[in-house]
Amino acid sequence: MAKIIFATGNEHKMTEIREILAGLKAEILSMKDAGITADIVEDGSTFEENAVIKAKAVAKEVDAIVLADDSGLEIDYLNKEPGVYSARYMGEDTSYEIKNQALLDRLKGVPKEKRTARFVCAIAAVFPHGEVIVKRGTIEGYIGDKPAGKNGFGYDPIFYVEEFQCSTAELTMEQKNALSHRGNALRAMKGDLEKRI
Repeated sequence: MAKIIFATGNEHKMTEIREILAGLKAEILSMKDAGITADIVEDGSTFEENAVIKAKAVAKEVDAIVLADDSGLEIDYLNKEPGVYSARYMGEDTSYEIKNQALLDRLKGVPKEKRTARFVCAIAAVFPHGEVIVKRGTIEGYIGDKPAGKNGFGYDPIFYVEEFQCSTAELTMEQKNALSHRGNALRAMKGDLEKRI
């Protein structure tokens, strides 16, 4: 059976990845599952560049297909901040509660139509023979006036989806997977993986 190693130690992310990639003839492991502890410097200027950097770094350590993603939040009114710095915004050890509140404070008084935002996810696949594929997925929405919901993580409580009139932290796991940026990118990638496994 083929092995796919996803370059993350984030269990929330692995749950989502395994659900969406279910049905592939492959064992899907996290870096932790595979015993890899590479310290990767993500110094790309786009989500795509960072995903490729991560996947290539892990691919050097294993003879398997390696997937890596880079994702984040782009807020149009704030010149697409926090963007590629989403995880490191205000410092890596700063809680998302503080980050979310800081973004809400910066948008105070800004009308809803100018609070447009999107979650972006780029996923890179590096194959043992060196081929690299990159897919991008997005979900459009807006930044609400206050945090809401307990189902998500990161910026989910302040990111609202028009279709459901609620934050992504208020969606069920099934709803979120069906429309999330990572879900969209993974589904796009799954088609390519099916042809190659």
